[in-house]
Amino acid sequence: MTTYFNYPSPALQEELSKIANAIVAPGKGILAADESTATIGKRFADIGIDNTDENRRLYRQLLFTSDKVVAENISGVILFHETLYQKADDGTPFVELLKQRGIIPGIKVDKGVVPLFGSEDEGTTQGLDDLAQRCAQYKKDGCHFAKWRCVLKIKRNTPSYQAILENANVLARYASICQANRIVPIVEPEVLPDGDHDLDRAQKVTETVLAAVYKALNDHHVFLEGTLLKPNMVTAGQSCTTKYTPNDIAAATVTALNRTVPAAVAGITFLSGGQSEEEASVNLDAINKYKGKKPWPLTFSYGRALQASVLRAWGGKPENVNAAQNELIKRAKANSLACQAKYVTGSVKNIASADSNYVKNHSY
Repeated sequence: MTTYFNYPSPALQEELSKIANAIVAPGKGILAADESTATIGKRFADIGIDNTDENRRLYRQLLFTSDKVVAENISGVILFHETLYQKADDGTPFVELLKQRGIIPGIKVDKGVVPLFGSEDEGTTQGLDDLAQRCAQYKKDGCHFAKWRCVLKIKRNTPSYQAILENANVLARYASICQANRIVPIVEPEVLPDGDHDLDRAQKVTETVLAAVYKALNDHHVFLEGTLLKPNMVTAGQSCTTKYTPNDIAAATVTALNRTVPAAVAGITFLSGGQSEEEASVNLDAINKYKGKKPWPLTFSYGRALQASVLRAWGGKPENVNAAQNELIKRAKANSLACQAKYVTGSVKNIASADSNYVKNHSY
């Protein structure tokens, strides 16, 4: 078997590394504002507003016109395709608003999870066919990183070898296509929190999934220094009766990552996985306080855990915009402290910080 291949050119390596390292700069993380039209509709239904083009634009405008202080804690924003081409009331494109704040625009490029035939209710993620053309256009339109989500389910017989291998190869092909188009890929193999499994089972499954992902990335010659990983924290299933401490979660998570993720990876940006805003901050802080080896920056790429209080404060009313923006700024600061191991539990109060964000079998 031949082992010959070409590394990316030095110029491309430098560009990708620079983008990835900027995203995981000390004290900074990602706002995931890439909810699909259907998913944001569910969020809007919770606060009693209609899921219209204009309401979606107004909500994203609220996020992106927050005081520039937010850029001290938010390095990048993941956008949905629709949002990339929307403009603020004064005609300024949202991408420009982010650039003015020193925030890097990113884009969700997968086209959703579909059933994996022959499996036990497992899935794979579609969207590879025209990905190269889309990435080339997104780069021209100002996006410098991308996100692709795959999901694995813990049940008695799953995740299966079929699902692990398929999703690992899909993520590797996606990452390769992104890098060919000068875009940093965020690789997201999410092990869902649904189920009654304990922390040990979650850790073993996470290790097995991540090992397969990095084997596939190696097989596809992906330049790891120009990638980010967006994994789940290792937590027990939502229905597990055993309660674990943040330190338990930190130990399981850091151990799993050390066993599977190469030190060359530019950074790890955790998803919140249905945790409450406070839980996501506390657990991230515990992970960063944990004494094990941590050769990568460990930060956040949160959607619900940065926006639950924002949506509640806004409620679709223009007079509430400033209050909602303050909720975002406060939670971004809390997570900034957490990724520096400086967060004090309960020290940042948001109106929905204790509310669960868990959604069964979550899809975007």
